[in-house]
Amino acid sequence: MNNPDKRIPEEIAPEVLELASRYYANHTQSYSASELVAAGKEVDIPAEFIQQAIQDVQAKHKQKLEEQKRLAHLRQRMLIVGAGIVAALTVWCGWTYNSLQSSSTRVEAAWAQVENQLQRRADLIPNLVSVTQAYAKQEKELVALLVRSRQAYLEATTPNQKAAATVQINQAIDRFRDYAATNPQLQSSQLFTNLQYELTGTENRLAVERMRYNQAVQAYNQKVQSFPNSLVANTFGFEKQEFFQATNTDVPKVFRE
Repeated sequence: MNNPDKRIPEEIAPEVLELASRYYANHTQSYSASELVAAGKEVDIPAEFIQQAIQDVQAKHKQKLEEQKRLAHLRQRMLIVGAGIVAALTVWCGWTYNSLQSSSTRVEAAWAQVENQLQRRADLIPNLVSVTQAYAKQEKELVALLVRSRQAYLEATTPNQKAAATVQINQAIDRFRDYAATNPQLQSSQLFTNLQYELTGTENRLAVERMRYNQAVQAYNQKVQSFPNSLVANTFGFEKQEFFQATNTDVPKVFRE
């Protein structure tokens, strides 16, 4: 030691003593080559065999230490690669979830536009009832059918129920048109003519919105069903949506529970 009188800070003194104790223990538990040769003579082992054994054992321990270092380095690299993969998957999952959520929102918005036109169409039913009652008082069955179809739509609370109710409205309007085709007096009515224009305009708008809705559903379903997006979709409950067919009772399930 260069300066035995140099003061050692108190905070490192315990660590110094602990390390010195370890060095001393290693020293007292080790043997010099001459000590091993002397021990070998006591059991008639030639010195050259002791020297060879020392070299072999040291080489073995050195190889083992290098292998441990190599494995430790490999584990460290694997941890870094694993952390990178986890980070990449996290970013991808977040992006995919946002993309699916955005597509789902577009589907819901498109359905809202379809529903607006369905509501407009249902609101024309009272006018159809008035015309029928004015020009065909005997057509009580037709009036009842028109009233029931609108009531079914008004009582519907979910998108599925509303879409299903439009089937009844379609049937009622078709029945009204069939009757109007055989009633010249009704056809000559200005009120009937106005209703025809309104019905035609509403149905045209409904066809456009239905097309847009189905396009949104198609884009959404492609994302939900394609791999690996399907993994995220299944995890977070994104389900395939059904296309909306105007005259089909198999109606779309728009909103996820």
